[in-house]
Amino acid sequence: MTNAIQISGLKKSYGNHTVLKGLNFNVKKGEIFALLGVNGAGKTTALECIEGLRKYDNGNVTINGKMGIQLQSSSLPAHIKPMEAVKLFAKWNKTQIDYSMLEALGINELKKQYAELSTGQKRRLHLALSLINNPDIVFLDEPTAGLDVEGRISLHDQIRKLRAHGKTIILASHDMAEVEALCDRIAILNDGNIVFCGTASALTDRISKRYAIHIKTEHGNEIFETDKIVDMLLTLLEDLKQKNVEVLDIKVDRGTLEQHFIEIARRTEE
Repeated sequence: MTNAIQISGLKKSYGNHTVLKGLNFNVKKGEIFALLGVNGAGKTTALECIEGLRKYDNGNVTINGKMGIQLQSSSLPAHIKPMEAVKLFAKWNKTQIDYSMLEALGINELKKQYAELSTGQKRRLHLALSLINNPDIVFLDEPTAGLDVEGRISLHDQIRKLRAHGKTIILASHDMAEVEALCDRIAILNDGNIVFCGTASALTDRISKRYAIHIKTEHGNEIFETDKIVDMLLTLLEDLKQKNVEVLDIKVDRGTLEQHFIEIARRTEE
C-alpha cells in the first residue's frame, strides 16, 4: 500500500520553544489515521504544518493527492445559507457540485441561515465543504465534538463511507471510543515527539495486557485488575469457593484505548 502522506524530520519552534522535535510517520492510502496528543503536545501545530496552514522550520511533508480540510470551527458568515456556502466553495474550487454527496449528508434539507443551524448540522456542513473538490485526503478536526449520540452515529457512518470510496482520513479527536471504533492506526504525540504509531491492539500489547475482572456475588460486585488473567481468575474462584460464596456473574474486560493512551503519555513524561 502506497502512502498518502509522508512526514520526515518535521520541526517547528516558536521563539525558543520547540513544539515539534522531528516527527517521522506516514499515512497509508485508504486508511483512517488518528493523531492523538494531550493538550500542549503539539498536535494542532503538526496538523496545521501538514495541511499547509502553518510554515514549519525543517523537514519534509509529502502529500500524494488533493486535500480537503474540515476545521473544528468555521468563519462562515452568520447569515449565509448552507447551499449558498456550497455554491461559493464550488466556485472557488472551480468544480461541479456533487449533489449525491450533499443528499447523503442531508445538506439539501438545511434551509436556515448558518447561525441558526444546530451543532450537528454545522458539522455536516463543514464536512460537505471539505469534500467539495472531491479530495483524496480528508482532515477531520474533532468532527463529532458537541454532537448528540444520533449525530455522532450518523457522522461515523459518513466517515466509514468515505474510506469505502478510497478516501484517506486523518482524524484528530479527544474521544478515545471514537478513535478505537473508526481508526486503522493511531499516532500519539507527546512533548513534540511521536511516542507511538500503530494499531490500537499494538498499543495494548506495548503497554501490557491489563484486564479487569468483574465478579458479582451474593455480597455485591468487586473489580480486580491483573496482567495475568488465568492465575488471578483461578485464585479468586478458589478463594470464593473456600469461603462458600456463590458467584452470580463474571465479566472480563481489557483496558480501554483511553487507559492505554494515558498510560503511555505518563510513561513518556516520566
